[in-house]
Amino acid sequence: MEKRQVAHRQHQISTPDATQARRVSSRLPGSLLASVASGLLLGACSWIPGVHFVGISETTAPAGGSIGTVVADEPQAALVGHDVLARGGNAADAATATALALGVTLPSRASFGGGGACLVSRPGEVAQSITFQTRAGTSKGADRPAATPASFRGLYLMQLHYGTVDFNDLIAPALNLASTGITVSRTLAADLAAVRPALLADDGARAIFGRGDASTLVAGDSLAQPRLAGFLERIRVAGVGDLYNGALADVYVTAAQKAGGGLNDDDMRQTLPLQTEALTTRQGGVDASFLAPPADGGLGAAVRYTTGASAQGTVAAWRASGNTSLAAAQAALNSGRSGGGSLPPLPASTSFVVTDHAGMAVACVLSDNNLFGTGRIAGSTGVVLGASPARTPQPLLSAAVLRDQRNLRAVIAASGQNEAADAVGDAARAAAHETPIPHEGAGRINAILCHGNDSCRGSTDPRAAGLAAGTTNDNRN
Repeated sequence: MEKRQVAHRQHQISTPDATQARRVSSRLPGSLLASVASGLLLGACSWIPGVHFVGISETTAPAGGSIGTVVADEPQAALVGHDVLARGGNAADAATATALALGVTLPSRASFGGGGACLVSRPGEVAQSITFQTRAGTSKGADRPAATPASFRGLYLMQLHYGTVDFNDLIAPALNLASTGITVSRTLAADLAAVRPALLADDGARAIFGRGDASTLVAGDSLAQPRLAGFLERIRVAGVGDLYNGALADVYVTAAQKAGGGLNDDDMRQTLPLQTEALTTRQGGVDASFLAPPADGGLGAAVRYTTGASAQGTVAAWRASGNTSLAAAQAALNSGRSGGGSLPPLPASTSFVVTDHAGMAVACVLSDNNLFGTGRIAGSTGVVLGASPARTPQPLLSAAVLRDQRNLRAVIAASGQNEAADAVGDAARAAAHETPIPHEGAGRINAILCHGNDSCRGSTDPRAAGLAAGTTNDNRN
């Protein structure tokens, strides 16, 4: 059975591979299971061209009702999430698929070597905050310290508790994108241009993101990542736990060490997601939920929403206080305490939001702790190594969900480094008062705004290159 540690309504999942292993073993012949146990199946040879995995059942949304909406910074990932909704998956399924697709389409900010946080809200229930933070490698002598990969365990935990389809089926779209290739988006191209000299200095990164000369890929170029496809196929077959406790963990650690990352097996095992109740507040008949610490951008956004005070100042004071508990954060929110400090330059991130026809909402923020993490690749896995959290400040992960009684009002998440939490707080205030969401400063908002659960529209920052994908089953947008 899967092991869980439960204390004061907080949940950490330590081995998210048990259920996965049962699901996989029920479908695979013994000979294939034996080959998985004896071989690493990494690299291009592990992907069979032409195979298309489709496991999500074709179902129909309620007559005249909305299938749901996905809004993300990268269009191809948004379309993957929306396709999951169209096939009958719920918001947690679609959010998981979107995040996994972003690992392929936007590895500059959402590689599988990083982490993040998601806020999950269902009608009539207390919203939950799921944080999957990376850990710093503890091996000495690393010249480019890396973070442990936290995203897979966090996404697995969310989908295990709230999803409706097999986790493997949600890996398949990302696997297909890595194998057959993506079109480089404007978002990824801009990130590549920003770090071109440093990225091309690494042979592994240059082989993936270079153009064969002294330049990086540009918008419209094709990008296939067969080694990353092999990595995803390995997880699809052997389970998420293999990356943290199995042979794939050994492969990843060895590759990270060769890349100067300083990871070891214990670092991988100790990378655990945390689930708690969200921070909550009620004003004017609107219930607002925010990501909870350790995703402390949620506290900053909540104080900005309730008082108008600086979110960045609130988080600076929170981090200086040494407090870490949910109770302390909720008390700070209830008191309206803020702060006048500031934060150092924070790492880049990306955000997305999802709703479904049943009123579930998910808002997520992902980060590599630096643009393109360490700028190096974890060997044959094709994964961009996240940067060590011991060397970079914690990213400001911020998201919110607003409900009016039991009807969904808004789902909001943001990137924008130091200004992300302020942007979420301002957007939440605008949504509560039904005024236009401001798009000012460095904060970049992705939002879904609703008038009743069946009347929602996506909104992405007009200054960026994201996509709001929303469809109803009678073809109205």
